[in-house]
Amino acid sequence: MVRKILAVLAGLVATALVVGLVEQLGHYVYPLPSGADPNDPETFKKYAESAPFMAIFFVILAYAAGAFTGGFVSTKIANDGKKIYALIIGAVFLLISVYMMVIIPSPIWFWILGIASWGLVLVGYRLALKNNYN
Repeated sequence: MVRKILAVLAGLVATALVVGLVEQLGHYVYPLPSGADPNDPETFKKYAESAPFMAIFFVILAYAAGAFTGGFVSTKIANDGKKIYALIIGAVFLLISVYMMVIIPSPIWFWILGIASWGLVLVGYRLALKNNYN
């Protein structure tokens, strides 16, 4: 039981770290306008309305990388072949993503890809299984 809880917690942490790192990379490549306060939600709302496509797409890349990582890490740690751990991680971060899309205006393509990207937890799960049992 402890291993299963640890699998979910480690998967959540790994997912958050990867999402954060990829988003930071996106902010490095596509910085906020000079003088903008990164801690002000209104700043992000205004930036999202006029940001270059790739600046916004970095968030999708972050979601995809995080989803894959969370599915992989949780499956490896649980080591019992069940996909429930990956699904829990996908569900948690899907809810967070939808919340963020509601508070920060997002185009429809972002909604579609943002939601779909969390399905990659199952790709991470499958790869972890392949490496565990082959």
